[in-house]
Amino acid sequence: MSQDSTTVPETTRKLSGRRRREIVAVLLFSGGPIFESSIPLSVFGIDRQDAGVPRYRLLVCAGEDVPLRTTGGLELTAPYGLEALSRAGTVVVPAWRSITQPPPTAALDALRRAHEEGARIVGLCTGAFVLAAAGLLDGRPATTHWMYAPTLAKRYPSVHVDPRELFVDDGDVLTSAGTAAGIDLCLHIVRTDHGADAAGALARRLVVPPRRSGGQERYLDRSLPEEIGADPLAEVVAWALEHLHEQFDVETLAARAYMSRRTFDRRFRSLTGSAPLQWLITQRVLQAQRLLETSDYSVDEVAGRCGFRSPVALRGHFRRQLGSSPAAYRAAYRARRPQSGSADRPERAEREGRTERERPDRFDRPELGEQRTGEPSVMALRRAAMAPAHAASGAGGVLGGPPPAHGGHPGHGPHGSHPGVPGGHSGGYGVNAAEPGKPDSDLYTPRLPGQRERPVG
Repeated sequence: MSQDSTTVPETTRKLSGRRRREIVAVLLFSGGPIFESSIPLSVFGIDRQDAGVPRYRLLVCAGEDVPLRTTGGLELTAPYGLEALSRAGTVVVPAWRSITQPPPTAALDALRRAHEEGARIVGLCTGAFVLAAAGLLDGRPATTHWMYAPTLAKRYPSVHVDPRELFVDDGDVLTSAGTAAGIDLCLHIVRTDHGADAAGALARRLVVPPRRSGGQERYLDRSLPEEIGADPLAEVVAWALEHLHEQFDVETLAARAYMSRRTFDRRFRSLTGSAPLQWLITQRVLQAQRLLETSDYSVDEVAGRCGFRSPVALRGHFRRQLGSSPAAYRAAYRARRPQSGSADRPERAEREGRTERERPDRFDRPELGEQRTGEPSVMALRRAAMAPAHAASGAGGVLGGPPPAHGGHPGHGPHGSHPGVPGGHSGGYGVNAAEPGKPDSDLYTPRLPGQRERPVG
């Protein structure tokens, strides 16, 4: 369950009699970063009852019998060992020192035993690797720092890794993204245990928002496992990154790898933890993000230079992944860095923002083609009537079409883009005679009853 969910899954095991729900054990290992390690200590270890925050009882436990060295050469001393985990209702693993090293067997056994006895197990950032090594994430959704998500997915293929989420609550097992997202998850735990008022009071004391919107999408980079350099697919991936300005699809990549589409999808997913279509769309959006930050290209030009078939396709995918329109993102970015822009940039950003606000595809449900009054537009209704029944099929389509009307299940990415129809649209977009190649409207075609998308990847 993602951070945006309003209900929390029921835990699957009853807490054993010797455990107390208000006791939180934090499991520390040598080499763990001090920031991540300090988050649960600060949230659960300080008495803030004067601010309306119920008190937890904190047990800081050493996960191994070695000096606990951390950032900057500091050495920590934990007052408890693994035996103290037997009293905790919640066990937090804030970090793990290396994603390439296996955690200590004794610590993994203690975590499994705690979970079997009903304790809530929490992994912050790379702590998810410890939970996965203990088998606690098998068949479950999970997240971690976006930079390590592909490695987690490759090493533990039974884990449904979703690098887009700030945190994932699966009832008795919870994981968070990197660094500051650990605060988000800890606040979520307080909110689950004691309500929104307590979490809000704690957030005010920590001087952080009580609930951040969005996910890790805006922070994603060209995240691929380091091991990819030794894989035959490395050349295909490198070619794709160098040719993002061209329009090509997953079939093209499969052909370059001398594989069938099905084999390529399977190999690519096992290597990166992501479907090739999802990965390629993300790379195009990231390239657009960079161009919006560093160039004066219009949104239409950015779309073309990133391999999207139309500005509509760019806007749809950009908003879906980053939560804003391209023009709004550029304006906000340059507002934070006014010294880096030229004199005409504010006016240009304002013009683009004004144009963006006037576009129908800015509404919450653009696939319906609704006007401000909430009524379907005449053009949208005409297109709905003319759209062929097979227009919603996404299998094998050229990347760059508008995103699907319904997003994929968390952890599985988008279902795919629309077929390679001229202009990058399915459903018969018209062409502006005055400006060839530009759609006469940015409305998405409404989905007709009975139309279904086929998952890709």
